[in-house]
Amino acid sequence: QVQVVESGGGLVQPGGSLRLSCAASGNILSLNRMDWYRQAPGKQRELVAGISNGGSTTYADSVRDRFTISRDNDKNTMYLQMNSLKAEDTAVYYCFAAVNLRMYWGQGTQVTVSS
Repeated sequence: QVQVVESGGGLVQPGGSLRLSCAASGNILSLNRMDWYRQAPGKQRELVAGISNGGSTTYADSVRDRFTISRDNDKNTMYLQMNSLKAEDTAVYYCFAAVNLRMYWGQGTQVTVSS
């Protein structure tokens, strides 16, 4: 059984920072691509950033230069450092992980950017 769990969301003022974590646990034989997605109310889920097991990264244009994705393969954990947060970053952030050639989603963590 594999679980993917996000943490680190919360309420932050515009211009502030948050760090999200996504930990995969269970019977992990291979952990390949990991991504962060987000879904704002009334909008479709969108890719925010992704990272391969080799460390190659990709970012949405809207977060490039503000967000940084990273991973610790020894801990099966991915991170998203979010700086200079804007109101439009408010959403539920979801972790996606390709584990043992299957796709897993976390339950999501709420990020709210508001003064």
